[in-house]
Parts: sequence; C-alpha cells; structure tokens
Amino acid sequence: MQYRQLGRSGLRVSCLGLGTHMNIGHSLDERASKELVRTAYEAGVNLVDTADTYTEGAAERMLGVCIADTARSDWVILTKVWGEMGPGPNDQGLSAKHIREGCDASLQRLGLEYVDIYMCHNVDPITPIEEVVRPMGDLIRAGKALYWGVSNWSADMVVQANAIARAMAMPVMTACEDRYNLLYRSPEATLFPAYLEQGIGTVTFSPLAHGMLAGVYKPGETVPPPGTRAALDPTNKVTRMYYREEHRQKAGELVAMAEHMGTTAATLATAWCCIHPAVSSVLIGAWNVDELRNNLKAADLEIPPEILQKLDELFPGLPQSAGF
Repeated sequence: MQYRQLGRSGLRVSCLGLGTHMNIGHSLDERASKELVRTAYEAGVNLVDTADTYTEGAAERMLGVCIADTARSDWVILTKVWGEMGPGPNDQGLSAKHIREGCDASLQRLGLEYVDIYMCHNVDPITPIEEVVRPMGDLIRAGKALYWGVSNWSADMVVQANAIARAMAMPVMTACEDRYNLLYRSPEATLFPAYLEQGIGTVTFSPLAHGMLAGVYKPGETVPPPGTRAALDPTNKVTRMYYREEHRQKAGELVAMAEHMGTTAATLATAWCCIHPAVSSVLIGAWNVDELRNNLKAADLEIPPEILQKLDELFPGLPQSAGF
C-alpha cells in the first residue's frame, strides 16, 4: 500500500480508502462487515470514510464495532455532517448547533473520543460560511476532530472558507471529498487546481461510476441486470448519470483494454483515479471481500503512458490532460 500526505498536513493516508456507503451496516451484516474491514486493514488501508446519514447512523455504529479490537492509531476515520438526522428543524444543515451536536452523536455511534477528519457533507445555502468555519475550528480546539474539510462544494466556496478561517484565526481545511472517475472528470477544471493551490488533499469517491466502469452493464443492454444498483433503484445516480449506451460501449472498450494488460477494468479505473497529483486517496465502495481484494490491486498497478493516452482519448477530459 502506498501512503500520501493529505495536502500540506503531516497526515499520511493510504492511497486507497474504504467507503462505507450501502455496505457496512447496510447490505452486510456484522460478520461480513468485520471481514471487509479486516481485509482492508491487513492490506494496509488506514483511511475509512463514513457519514452520519449512511443508513441513518448504522454505518458509523457498525464501523465502530469493526475497529474496536484494533489500535486507534492505525486508523484515519473520516465522517460527515449535513444530512437530515431527525424530525427537528435543526436536525440537518450546517448550523453551528447541528455541527456541534452532529459531531457528538457521530462520536457516540463510532465509540471514539475523536475523528481524524470531520467534513461538511454538502452545501447548506442558508447558513453563512462564517458560521460553518467557527464550529469546525472549535471542534478541533476541543480535540473532537483533528482536521476538517468539505464535500461537494464549489472551488470558490472552498477558497472563500479558507480565507474566512485565516481571518478568524481558525484552522483551514485539510481535505475535500468529490466524485471523480473516467466518466466524471469535471473536478480537473476548477476543484483540483484550487485544492493544489490551497494545500488541500483530495479524497475521491465513485471510481467505478457505480459499476459502469467495472463492466457490470454490457453494451446493448436495455434492462439492467438483476441485483445491480441500476436495477434496484431506477432513479439513482447510475441511471441518471451513467446508464446510457454510449457509456456501456466505452466500458466495454475499457474491459478489453484491461484484459490486454492482464488486469480488470475495475482495477484499471481505480488506479487511474490515483494518478492525478491532487488526489490523496481513492475510496473503494466494495460490497464483498472479493471485490475489495480486486480493487486493492490498483495500489500497485502501473499504467503505461500509451494506455493513459488511450484512456484520455476514450474518456476525454481537459485538453492535453494525459499524464496530468
């Protein structure tokens, strides 16, 4: 496993992290969840990403169970606040009240005294950025979080938040989390340049585009295979963002390219996400141990320049983006 600095901080994170959305505490019971976390642990993964809203707190509770018999110092735990966690008017969003109470609730579910990284899960349009920055800094000063960051914010908002933090003598962001894969390269336009300039490390998710880049959906299919995300929920992001014939055709070419290299499309697509210099860690959202072990091979996969060029041609991003 490779380890990278998280932005300009001294924190080192595994280049591949474990995601807990819809697996741990959701589709996986305690035995299977422990097996998944143990497999990641033994492979050298130290970053685990979760959130309070993942299965209404069940992911955090299960993660706490899964890491209880390991050394706390071996883990970098990232969780998030923003989503609706109750019926009350202040049970969601990024008010100072909800951030403080949300952190305490997450720590209780996780069974931890602190989290390594605490993130805003999304944008709250009604809360001023100043109000977001202050409680995040207060949590760090109280020792309940070591670093903070945001997910799904614009580059302008990230830069503005850091400027406010500096003016308030509060800690600036250390990490941001964004969707990034061969079919979704928009972070290369403004987000990644801003993060590099600000010294922020990037944790990316959805390297397989919800299975599209793993070859789960075949060219010519008009109906998703039973048991896949697109079949289970026809309104989810697979259908809205990725499930189209053009993408299935490209995924088929990716599968052939990977087989020629002696690897799998999932491993190749994940390894590609690790290459950009703004990326500190890529989250793997495996649903079983076999998937996880396959995707973990991406940490050691070297992609030849000619393959990078072919990937750029097949999945074009910014002009002259080959090799970043």
